[in-house]
Amino acid sequence: MSVYDEILPSLITTTPAEGRELAIKIARKTIAAIQPDANIRAKLRPDYAEDSSKLMKAGQIVAIEFQTIAAANNYWRK
Repeated sequence: MSVYDEILPSLITTTPAEGRELAIKIARKTIAAIQPDANIRAKLRPDYAEDSSKLMKAGQIVAIEFQTIAAANNYWRK
């Protein structure tokens, strides 16, 4: 079992709300993987916390992850 299996054992969720939570988790874990130093991430946070365009880009990343999860869940088996 890899570390990724522990972080993300499956894309399958019971509900769309759980899928959205998983999308946010994936986005957060991706950022942590790209910049593993928590101190640097904390230092950068004020820069994007007050920049609406950067926050919108973060929202787009979550939306893309959610699309992937929705597809994996067959759009929650219509």
